[in-house]
Amino acid sequence: MIEWVALGERAIRFARPAGVSPRALVSAIRAWPGVIDVVVAREDVAAYFAGPPRVPADPFAAALEADVQHRAVVLHARYDGEDLDAVAASTGLSRDEIIRCHVAATYTVDAIGFQPGFAYLAGLDRALALPRRATPRARVRAGSIGIAGDATCVYPFDSPGGWNLIGHVVDVQMFGERGSLLALGDSVRFEPC
Repeated sequence: MIEWVALGERAIRFARPAGVSPRALVSAIRAWPGVIDVVVAREDVAAYFAGPPRVPADPFAAALEADVQHRAVVLHARYDGEDLDAVAASTGLSRDEIIRCHVAATYTVDAIGFQPGFAYLAGLDRALALPRRATPRARVRAGSIGIAGDATCVYPFDSPGGWNLIGHVVDVQMFGERGSLLALGDSVRFEPC
């Protein structure tokens, strides 16, 4: 049984279990009796129910057994971000080394939040780990590639933002009529163009 905290009468929050892929986790929780929605954050999960919460005795057995297929997505990137020189100064890496580090990793969509389609991509090289900017920008252009903490992202819309901008994706819309391009558990690689 998991330890959870009530979020009103029809929702619960609990720590995200280790070793379960995000997509398999959502699939398992949606199979619980009465679940109508699941929200996965980087450290917690919220489950929303049609009635009082009913959590199975072995809540993640289905997730551990699930063979959930993950997509591999390649994003073409131009590394010309407004903060590229500041990132170089902070990390001690050259612009070329930053680009090499960023494209060498394969990222996993670990959570989606902040705004629809804003994917937190885990797997950033530790050499690029920096805090968010001290002063967020009032407007970050859609498609901008940012790094902050241990993650990278691509802004799906023009919006405020405080991540360090190192480039932008080309020839792709991160959020469109069909929703988000990226989904929980997808693997993502960046290819310079």
